[in-house]
Amino acid sequence: MQFGMPTLIENKTLEENIALCKELGLNFIELNMNFPEYQTDRLEDTAKLISVAEEAGIYYTIHLDENLNIADFNHLVTDAYLETVRRTVEVTKALLPLRDKFGDKSQPLTINMHMHHGIYITLPDRKVQMYDRDFDTYMKAVEAFRSKCEEWIAGSDIKIVIENTDGFRGYEKKAIGYLLQSPVFGLTWDIGHSKAIGETDVPFILEHKEHLCHMHVHDGTEVPPKNHLALGDGDIDLKDRLRTAKCTNCRCVLETKTIEALRRSVKVLPSLI
Repeated sequence: MQFGMPTLIENKTLEENIALCKELGLNFIELNMNFPEYQTDRLEDTAKLISVAEEAGIYYTIHLDENLNIADFNHLVTDAYLETVRRTVEVTKALLPLRDKFGDKSQPLTINMHMHHGIYITLPDRKVQMYDRDFDTYMKAVEAFRSKCEEWIAGSDIKIVIENTDGFRGYEKKAIGYLLQSPVFGLTWDIGHSKAIGETDVPFILEHKEHLCHMHVHDGTEVPPKNHLALGDGDIDLKDRLRTAKCTNCRCVLETKTIEALRRSVKVLPSLI
């Protein structure tokens, strides 16, 4: 199994993240585009990314900006996010040789994304999600996104993997089902997120288990809702989740948020697999 680490806020530079990754014997780093130092133009310096990774014997996956919204009603906003994805795909293509050299060629190189819920309108008795209200408009944007991603990826061993966060909405499940009909899309199971919301996303994830290819592994609790804990600090059946990761050939990010929690997670990992 391939295990990696997230971009950690305590590390101010790529080199600091790489040094920690190498020290802990992990295979890869998930570069997080929520950080200013990993914006598209910075990632496009692929010569530097490749050089420092080769020295350490690691590779990268990428996590898109969590604000990414491919269905915003403002087309100026949507176009900017689509261009972000296009350029990120080009970066990922350039990073594929690192995966081939230091990773597992049976696992596609992944670009992780969240589904943006869109805005909602609060009525006296309920909240109305605008993407649910204007579902046809929403789906047209999703269809265009799928078509463009198929064009951009065009046979490269890359998948855009959709991560569960705080519960998939009904309209999102329909959209994800449509995206998963394409070979360029897959699923990320974030096991801490699903635990913190009472595992409500698990039936949908397991229904589409054949599309799982990435996992965010951290511990969590349901009451009170917590996640991103060090392995062993929560209530998740980690052995069971890691068995699922193994049988679906998932690449796993040990997605704690601190260096100390990551160190402890790496230390207990052998007892779980």
